[in-house]
Amino acid sequence: MNFDLKWSSAEKKVARRAFDAALEVAIGRTMTELKSKVSAVTTPAAMWEIEDYLQQQRRKIDQLFDYRYSQLLIVFAGLIRQGYLDESQLSGLSEDKREEIRRFLSWHAKE
Repeated sequence: MNFDLKWSSAEKKVARRAFDAALEVAIGRTMTELKSKVSAVTTPAAMWEIEDYLQQQRRKIDQLFDYRYSQLLIVFAGLIRQGYLDESQLSGLSEDKREEIRRFLSWHAKE
């Protein structure tokens, strides 16, 4: 993957908007699942399981959402693969960048 791609100011705006939208989806899904888990708590042990769940989700989100331009194409591919982002939200990025994302998705699908 070419990590030296240049980002125009317009592409940076598209990238930030897509990144933030995907983060909102991820946090929203986590909150929905959290509410379900909380409503099912009936024991102290189940209460502490929620803490473990939140720590796991926090680590997952922190690892997945990396807004460094050198990593962003891989991040976008991962977000698409996990259903947090649709490729159409990246409209406005250069075709080179979108093709790199597609290559990563294709490569990952073969694993």
